[in-house]
Amino acid sequence: MTGIAGIKIKLMPTSPEVNLKEIEHKAKKIVEDEGGINKEYEIVPIAFGLKAIIVFFQWPEEKEIDFLEEKLGNIENVQSVQTIDMRKIA
Repeated sequence: MTGIAGIKIKLMPTSPEVNLKEIEHKAKKIVEDEGGINKEYEIVPIAFGLKAIIVFFQWPEEKEIDFLEEKLGNIENVQSVQTIDMRKIA
């Protein structure tokens, strides 16, 4: 029997002018399409008007996360993707 992981990934946009809601919408679709369960999306200030999106979702522990990071990184106007937290929740 496998467990469920809670994962937080930070998506950094290419500039402060980027539509963060559009990135969030695409990220939610990618997570769901790959078998994750969306939980919370938060927009946090970084510096000089730049904001990041913190993606929090549940993910089956047995599934790799690397390919998901790659897909999220391929969203238009996303500069970088970083897993910032991963822990077993169930």
